[in-house]
Amino acid sequence: MTDEKHSSAQDNEQGPADKPQYRRGIKSFVIRAGRLTKGQQGALERQWPVMGLELADGPIDPKQVFGRDGHVVLEIGYGMGQSLAAMAAAAPEKDFIGVEVHLPGVGSLLNLAEEAGVSNLRSYKDDAIEVLKLLPDNSIDTVQLFFPDPWHKKKHHKRRIVQPEFAQTLRRILKPGGIFHLATDWEPYMEHMLEVMDVAEGYENIAGRGQCVPRPEHRPFTKFEKRGENKGHGVWDMMYKKVD
Repeated sequence: MTDEKHSSAQDNEQGPADKPQYRRGIKSFVIRAGRLTKGQQGALERQWPVMGLELADGPIDPKQVFGRDGHVVLEIGYGMGQSLAAMAAAAPEKDFIGVEVHLPGVGSLLNLAEEAGVSNLRSYKDDAIEVLKLLPDNSIDTVQLFFPDPWHKKKHHKRRIVQPEFAQTLRRILKPGGIFHLATDWEPYMEHMLEVMDVAEGYENIAGRGQCVPRPEHRPFTKFEKRGENKGHGVWDMMYKKVD
């Protein structure tokens, strides 16, 4: 396993009030130390004013952010951004919002986006638990969670981002029929994901209960994934549709 893609959000839950209430839970990520390369720093300076989204700006409407009513993809914990940048470049008709806490990762994404000339991509550099508070109900078509930290040790399983409360938080922001797409290269975490999501209220496993989907062609094959395969790791994709 590698740190490259294993950073994401933290647990949360909704309260009974009209607006979602969140409890600050155990963090499912660790902010790693790392220096910015010149390319990352330059991309941040040039592109953050264009592609950056700030918590301080408050709630957002994706339609206003992108100036159109398109298919909106939210990716939580995009690591160094290779996959997200490639997906945005390959699907200009869609709009992509990334969330990452690791500054070099944000810089890398913006650098890749700049090189590809994409305009349908925005990013937060924040904890996803805070970002999710700013998204309207029924506003996201697809949520992507690729290779989150599996927290291998049993005593750390409570740190895994895929928990019942998190599933219901995503259910709020997903449009009816929207998709929650998960991927992992750690088989015990795949089993945990299936266990949580197969019984999550308001979701349907599109592959059937206890089943994974074939690797979707639209998810780029990254160097991270290739390294895992070379080490004998499998990769599992799961897709859940919001059904109510």
